[in-house]
Amino acid sequence: MSSRRRFLSGLACSSAGLLLAQSGRFAFAAESLQSRLIPSTGERLPVIGMGSSGSFEVADDARDPLREVLRRFFAAGASVIDTAPSYGRAEAVIGDLLAEQGQRPKTFLASKIGANGREAGMAQFRRSLQLLRTDRLDLLMVHNLRDWRTQLTLIEELKAQGKVRYTGVTHYLESGQDELAEVVKAAKPDFLQINYSVIARGAETRVFPMAQELGVAVMINRAFDDGRLFARVQGKPLPGWAAEAGVTSWAQAFLKFALSHPAVTVVIPATGKPDRQSDNLRAGFGPTLTEAQRQSLIQLVA
Repeated sequence: MSSRRRFLSGLACSSAGLLLAQSGRFAFAAESLQSRLIPSTGERLPVIGMGSSGSFEVADDARDPLREVLRRFFAAGASVIDTAPSYGRAEAVIGDLLAEQGQRPKTFLASKIGANGREAGMAQFRRSLQLLRTDRLDLLMVHNLRDWRTQLTLIEELKAQGKVRYTGVTHYLESGQDELAEVVKAAKPDFLQINYSVIARGAETRVFPMAQELGVAVMINRAFDDGRLFARVQGKPLPGWAAEAGVTSWAQAFLKFALSHPAVTVVIPATGKPDRQSDNLRAGFGPTLTEAQRQSLIQLVA
């Protein structure tokens, strides 16, 4: 991912709405991070969120970079943090750092249930609350559709009890998208989470149109396709339209690609590095890509 590093040095002096470095702290200028509506309620969410798989699975003595990652995240006006019980220490680390920084009230906190059976699902939910140091979750999703009928019923009950604000289902592979679409059609959750990138566009075929038709918010994982996109553009200059689109790095181009689809609500790139967090956040400012720019990017990485 060395292509990312080439563009990071100029971030601090960029135009309005971008991160400005001042005495080691970070602030945003007048322009705001873009937001989009959650269809089921009309609540607005910032379009750039943050995943935690891998990036927040760290030992206690490796947390300092994550403190800065979170500081930059909230300074930008971002709020959506996605995690799961299966992400090792991530829930515990997130819970500790949010409490330490007093940022839980600013966080749209999402986690998942990935278990078989109601009892196991409930135990997992209670453990998540304990680790995340909270009494409710903003979004609780069935992880990769595991025992989805049982767990989605449980999540809906937790929502009725005020312990969860929104319901959802997830998958991370194109091979799971047909099943995901059937579940969304049957259950009509508030959210779905799915993979989508320049080189993995299967969600455009069925999942996205269904989400738009049913009014389901869409959260995007794997927008960098686990780093494979960076390998495809290594050594290549940014496209000629990059400045017009407010793009100064390949990461921003890839995130803006995902955000340029009208079905998408929020993208959740994961990082444990402060400069990459700043880079990711910039994708939430300025225009999204035009159809011509989208097609150009598809051709560039083909």
